[in-house]
Amino acid sequence: MDTRQAYNDWAAQYDTNLNKTRDLEARSLRMTLEGLIDSPGGLRRGDGSLPATSEALPFEACLEIGCGTGKNTVCLIEKARQITAVDLSEEMLAKARAKLTTPAVDFVQADITTDWTFRHKLYDLVTFSLVLEHISDLGPIFREVAASLKPGGYVYIGELHPYKQYAGSKARFETPAGTQVVDCFNHHVSDFTELPRQYGLVPVLVNEYFDEDDRSGIPRILTVVLQKK
Repeated sequence: MDTRQAYNDWAAQYDTNLNKTRDLEARSLRMTLEGLIDSPGGLRRGDGSLPATSEALPFEACLEIGCGTGKNTVCLIEKARQITAVDLSEEMLAKARAKLTTPAVDFVQADITTDWTFRHKLYDLVTFSLVLEHISDLGPIFREVAASLKPGGYVYIGELHPYKQYAGSKARFETPAGTQVVDCFNHHVSDFTELPRQYGLVPVLVNEYFDEDDRSGIPRILTVVLQKK
């Protein structure tokens, strides 16, 4: 099912559906950023210096790709002075705007597979939450990300784990007409760690998250943090 239409249809029930992937990715984002900030030396730019902060917030500006209904925007606004929150779906954005009315968040409807004309500054954090599975060619995306980041800036990627994809898991939801499956493309761990190097984005953290923290099963979420050198 076409991604834009799917998420427009899904928006009304997205926050209330039982969705382990949505919930675990939200947890992984929070844990990843807190761990990164609290690590020895804290967040540092590519030259090793500490980033300038205001009001004790570690990020000056964040570009959130795939903000959806704002589930992670609520977390990000605790860590960034300003957020540009982008999504393909108008209906998902409407839900997000209803949650967050602060002028610190600028919501934008855009297709990230086209030129990123919504970018109006350089950011020190770019985040992707359950977005890249819907993109067939990641190269142009990482190129745009690199052009959007300040030197030393970070990229957070939270995705359905490739192992889950290999087993046939895809974004899906129930409607009166039956199960709707969103268009998805299989990506591999190396697509998130090695491909970005071509654009000056170096992996600094890779982690996996499991249902109920049971590491005997297949991981549900893959998180990767990249840094622009």
